[in-house]
Amino acid sequence: MGFTIGGIREIRSGSRRRVRTSECTAVAEYTGLWGWDVVPGARAVSGQCSCGDATCTAPGAHPLSFAEPVRAGAGLDDATKAWSEYPGAALLLPVGRSFDVIEVAEPAGRRALVRLERMGLPLGPVCATPTGRAQFFVAPGAAVGLPQLLYRMGWDDADLDLRGLGPGDHVTAPPSDLAGLGPVRWLRPPTLDTAGAPPEARLLLGVLAYICHRTHF
Repeated sequence: MGFTIGGIREIRSGSRRRVRTSECTAVAEYTGLWGWDVVPGARAVSGQCSCGDATCTAPGAHPLSFAEPVRAGAGLDDATKAWSEYPGAALLLPVGRSFDVIEVAEPAGRRALVRLERMGLPLGPVCATPTGRAQFFVAPGAAVGLPQLLYRMGWDDADLDLRGLGPGDHVTAPPSDLAGLGPVRWLRPPTLDTAGAPPEARLLLGVLAYICHRTHF
């Protein structure tokens, strides 16, 4: 099976391809330090997806169907060996295992982040995408429970630009490019305390919903 970038198919051979040190270091950090799986993902080049499917509906924003994930716990040597099979792949994190994600518009996310920090509420990693979204990492199960939480907080009838990502979803991890639009960036990078134990969604949702509502109107 090959991996296509910019329409040029690279067929795997017996010789190990050279991969960028920064890529492998990032993969090893996610797997070995933060305890997350990393999935090789497609990239978009000149509007075309590296998966090789001319009809791809999510160019540069999905896992490679033929690629094996690098499992949590892999160190630098193992990560380098595994990632050399998919040179140039984007780093994707599967949602629903170690964390779920609450996604809002980036302006609302930045305002909420400032307020949450001032309030001293627990926070997990937060990243910003080149598509103008802020992604708050929260404890697994948040996506499934989000409608009920919004109902209990009285936000179920509000027009909120807020959604949950859960099992089956993936987020592009810094420093990878998303859909050919630019790199994903950390607004609040992971730490040893937050990577493996992100906060419960209910602790953040009230502030996120309020800021989303105020920003929208």
